[in-house]
Amino acid sequence: MSTTSNVTEIIFLGFSKNRDVQKIISVIFIFTYIATVLGNGLIVVTIMASKGLTSPMYFFLGYLSFIEICYSSSIAPKLILDSFMEKKVISLQGCITQIFFLHVFGGAEILLLVVMAYDRYVAICKPLHYSVVMNRRVCSLLVAAAWGGGLLHSVGLTFLIFQEPFCGKVIDHYFCDVHPMLKLACFDTYLIGVLIITNSGSITVISFIILLVSYVVILHSLRNQTAEGRRKALSTCASHVIVVSLFFIPCSFVYMRPCVTLPEDKIVAVFYTMVTPLLNPIIYSFRNAEVKNAMRRLMGGK
Repeated sequence: MSTTSNVTEIIFLGFSKNRDVQKIISVIFIFTYIATVLGNGLIVVTIMASKGLTSPMYFFLGYLSFIEICYSSSIAPKLILDSFMEKKVISLQGCITQIFFLHVFGGAEILLLVVMAYDRYVAICKPLHYSVVMNRRVCSLLVAAAWGGGLLHSVGLTFLIFQEPFCGKVIDHYFCDVHPMLKLACFDTYLIGVLIITNSGSITVISFIILLVSYVVILHSLRNQTAEGRRKALSTCASHVIVVSLFFIPCSFVYMRPCVTLPEDKIVAVFYTMVTPLLNPIIYSFRNAEVKNAMRRLMGGK
């Protein structure tokens, strides 16, 4: 990674230059972040403490909630702090760190959602082999693979962005990310942009295809299920599809296009950095009777 750049800090323009608007935004994000941490944290604690939530589906859900906390925490604390500042600044090293962890957790989440789809496929299409195929060792390896894939994705992305010096230090965003940083580069970013799209696009497209195929097969197999079996399977899968859609659609809009910044990017980024982590516990807990009952027992001490 080159160290010839004279840029040592990055300045964010944030959401708005209006101080009153900034105050409103800061309050909204404070409550959103607190709700995200508490909601996902409650799911993690509930799954760890409950003896009835031991199936692979809940094992993966616990890790998904943990990733959501980490993912949101890579952006939200700095964003909230900056909302109270006149000048929103981050060091270049801090910017590198933010991008690295943002994409580690983002990549891991995408791959874990694929793992969860595979889990539903085995549970619905091969129920007699489910306990053998999805044993605890296999589940642990799949989670480790998701983390490893996210790490490889992030290392490659971070290296591509920060291998050359920057000639500017002001970005029209509220956190460090791929496209805004490339606009500051002193060199032609066409080739780098292609490699970044290949990196981000491959993990997104391949994951989406696997998810799509999994649910096509699942829907096809439901024809042979009883009405009650179809209802339970569709209810479980619907929660997963909602979470996948909330995360994949905005991410695809931002990362699967040429490296240009758009005015809408800041609003779209709110969905996959703040809204999706917030809605994850709501979607899974409200649509899942076992999780709701386990939470009641945990909070009621029963």
